[in-house]
Amino acid sequence: MEQEHKRRPHYSGTHPKRFEEKYKEHQPEKYGETVQKVMKKGSTPAGMHISIMVNEILDFLQIKPGQRGLDATLGYGGHTRAMLDMLQGSGHVTALDVDPVESAKTLERLRAAGYGEELLTVQLINFANIDQVAEKAGKFDFVLADLGVSSMQIDDPSRGFSYKVNAPLDLRMNPLQGISAAERLAELTQEELIGLLVENSDEPYAEKIARQVFKRRAAGKPVLTTFDYRDAIRDALAFLPAKEREEEQKKACQRCFQALRIDVNSEFEVLYAFLEKLPKVLNPGGRAAILTFHSGEDRLVKKSFQELARAGIYSEVSKDVIRPGQEEIFRNPRAKSTKMRYCVKSE
Repeated sequence: MEQEHKRRPHYSGTHPKRFEEKYKEHQPEKYGETVQKVMKKGSTPAGMHISIMVNEILDFLQIKPGQRGLDATLGYGGHTRAMLDMLQGSGHVTALDVDPVESAKTLERLRAAGYGEELLTVQLINFANIDQVAEKAGKFDFVLADLGVSSMQIDDPSRGFSYKVNAPLDLRMNPLQGISAAERLAELTQEELIGLLVENSDEPYAEKIARQVFKRRAAGKPVLTTFDYRDAIRDALAFLPAKEREEEQKKACQRCFQALRIDVNSEFEVLYAFLEKLPKVLNPGGRAAILTFHSGEDRLVKKSFQELARAGIYSEVSKDVIRPGQEEIFRNPRAKSTKMRYCVKSE
């Protein structure tokens, strides 16, 4: 049977604006020149993710052929591929992800690039369960955890991660498990929402924003979409002077979406479990690097590393955070808030 020909999405104007219209950016292997142009402008191509601080990570991990490693957060696979290259065909990387949609795409790309089962295993499992992974794979010589949300998830409007595009307010890393952000908001009390915004993102306008969300709910207008949530945040900050209002509304949206995403995915609980189990899955002398993107994550990592170093479990931990250089931030503005910390397991 002859396969039906699918027409490319049509768009108005000279350049595609909507996520699904950017068909060239979705096919970097076919339209490499277009993708490079987008990246040179400091933008992330649709459907892609630019890996952050690759050189700094590789410099610290000191990966050698024959070693076994764990990428706790596979994502688009850029870090995974860089680590695989360091193994030079000898050794193994186990990579984890909870997103069934993106991890399947990434595995297909990596297999097509020549990384077979003898070099790479991908598991659909939360990195809170690294102890279960190590039971089968053995202990690791190097571990990486990139705690950022992948650009593929942020940019895809159907996932509901961005306040810039209207979509169902979801925010789940795995859309097949748990409840959506909209459902979570519907079950919270006003005091609980205030606490969530303060604890997860240090939101200075938490009380005003929570009050606005509940004002809408009382008026029969529940927060169901990204724009519902965005507009509630904006309305709560309408009292600010005009000259600073727009910028503050933007920052508040970023913080409040982050706070709700952290709650929906139990991100702090997952990170705490990962940090607690990390030394148990590292070989003596094993190295681990963690990329964080907001103060709550960084505090947890810093505290864990320092406590375990004092206990003699880690022989070395980073004294200060390592940040991306200005050139990388220009190429990839999403790298700006990144902080890297590291540890070395005692011999």
